Amino acid sequence: MLKNNLNVLIISFAIVISAYLFSNAFQNRNRNTDTISVTGLGKTDFTSDLIVWSGSFSRKSTTLKEAYASLDTDREKIKSYLSSKGIPPKEIVFSAVNFNKDYQNTYNENGSLRQSIFAGFTLTQSVSIQSKEVNKIEEISRQSSELINSGIEFYSNAPEYYYTKLAELKIKMIAEATKDASTRAKSIAENADAKLGHLKKSDMGVFQIIGQNSSEDYSYGGSFNTQSKNKTATITVKLVYQVE
Repeated sequence: MLKNNLNVLIISFAIVISAYLFSNAFQNRNRNTDTISVTGLGKTDFTSDLIVWSGSFSRKSTTLKEAYASLDTDREKIKSYLSSKGIPPKEIVFSAVNFNKDYQNTYNENGSLRQSIFAGFTLTQSVSIQSKEVNKIEEISRQSSELINSGIEFYSNAPEYYYTKLAELKIKMIAEATKDASTRAKSIAENADAKLGHLKKSDMGVFQIIGQNSSEDYSYGGSFNTQSKNKTATITVKLVYQVE
């Protein structure tokens, strides 16, 4: 009889302990699901402090020697022109020369190739300038038609604009976005008569750079505008807080 009573007591005690542990686990599970997820935004406007401008020029001739000689003459004219505009020689970079063989093709009445006759060589070379004098290089790029007027077959590309302090700017924007997200979380908690607990998780969103006051679309992988001198950068930060 005593043994049976002891067994009953042990079983009852085990049931009580199991119920307590289950209840505690259930409460902890629910507590873990009581969270607030918010997204903060960091945004700033800035002006590019570095410009890259490039162009290309070419010459054609029936002989390679003549084509090279003409291209050398054009290169010296371009170098002199840029120097006269106040560009230091170290900022003027010429690429290697590319050349192609040109052919004149004739075709049969059915459209098939009948004959391909060698017509000469086309030599092309590019020149680029990288400078922190943004306004100055910008103006030169607009005046580059003067090279064409001097007899050079010159093709100017649109300038590209960059910012050399982007890493520092990004850090400041992350801090701004984090602060914005934290403020949003506190506001939500207060309006729900709850108390904001510990930060459980944080994720940085996509970093985007677009032209100021432009209609550019944001991209999933992040856009990086190089066509506009004046830009707008944005970044998002997602925070997940425990609610008590």
